[in-house]
Amino acid sequence: MRRALGAVPLGGRRGRGGRSARAPHARRAHRVVPDRGAAHIGSELLTLFRDEIPAVVRSLRPYIIWSTTIFALAALAGYALVHRYPELIALFASPDLIATVERGKLWTEGLLNIVPSSVLSVQILSRNISVSLFAYCAGFLFGLGTLYILGLNGLMLGAVFAFVSRHGLGGPLASFIVAHGCVELSVLCLSGAAGAAVGEALVRPTHAGRIESFRIAALRSGKLLIACVALLVGCGLIEGYVSPNPGVALWARLGVGVGYWLFMLALLSGRLFGRRAAHPR
Repeated sequence: MRRALGAVPLGGRRGRGGRSARAPHARRAHRVVPDRGAAHIGSELLTLFRDEIPAVVRSLRPYIIWSTTIFALAALAGYALVHRYPELIALFASPDLIATVERGKLWTEGLLNIVPSSVLSVQILSRNISVSLFAYCAGFLFGLGTLYILGLNGLMLGAVFAFVSRHGLGGPLASFIVAHGCVELSVLCLSGAAGAAVGEALVRPTHAGRIESFRIAALRSGKLLIACVALLVGCGLIEGYVSPNPGVALWARLGVGVGYWLFMLALLSGRLFGRRAAHPR
């Protein structure tokens, strides 16, 4: 019995320095486990952005159209209202902003002289994410919150544009907004559409009950917020480094704005990650 036990190496063969021969294999095994975990996470993210988020966008298409329409109509209404009655700008803008525009300047001028680009980007990013989350959660109020958020933001945008245009500053304001505004406003409409879908699930439940319908709709449409947050990170960087920089020409701003908007379309359609458009047979 002792001979049999002595023939079996306990802990593997010993190499030089008394190290076990299994040690390199054990170290390789420890390296493989994290790699597999990282690969699994990468695969899940790829599936999310390539398949799941585009599917959510397709299912929310009617809500996206209605949200965009509400925002556009509200912006036109705000512009027409302040263009006809300029004194109503006090309902949408602060006294400091009004006084600055009346002096012939935009409140965005010299912004980088006050706040560094890095700090400005973080501030803008946190603000935009808060607005998008609020637009999404407001839709839980049976969709009425979405109408309020999109309508209010549209009115404010149109009113401010009408006011600055009366003072000859419409072009400079458009030049400031064009680089980041295309995607930023689109994300606002997307967040509102996702919230409206959850609100409709409460009004017209399609499953066993309102709670179950709410849970399923929130989990499904909430995936879109991941893409929205990712897009807002880019908006924050652009608004912090490009938009307030007077050295960036208008053609470059247009290129950044249109290019980033096309990037958003590729991301939301899944084509950015190799998804092919489905052709009806």
